[in-house]
Amino acid sequence: MRNAEKVTITLTADMLRSVRDTVEAGEFATTSEAMRDAVRVWQRQRLEDAERLSAMRARIRRSLDDPRPGLTADEAEAEMDRFMKNQEKASRNAAR
Repeated sequence: MRNAEKVTITLTADMLRSVRDTVEAGEFATTSEAMRDAVRVWQRQRLEDAERLSAMRARIRRSLDDPRPGLTADEAEAEMDRFMKNQEKASRNAAR
């Protein structure tokens, strides 16, 4: 293992029980291995969250920069009604 540093953490009884149960079940060799895996999952989730946020911000920016005129509330509602009817129709057709 690369330059590992020992740290102390505090877990709730339920969290500790879950970690110990996974080790006892043989999913991990040690509690340290289980915790390293949990941190890797946390790191991956944070990266995915950041990527989703970046994509959302890009879509918002493209929308704000779009030179086409916006829809009125009535136009938006009519468009959503058309969309939902088409979705329902497609769903019924897929069920056949």
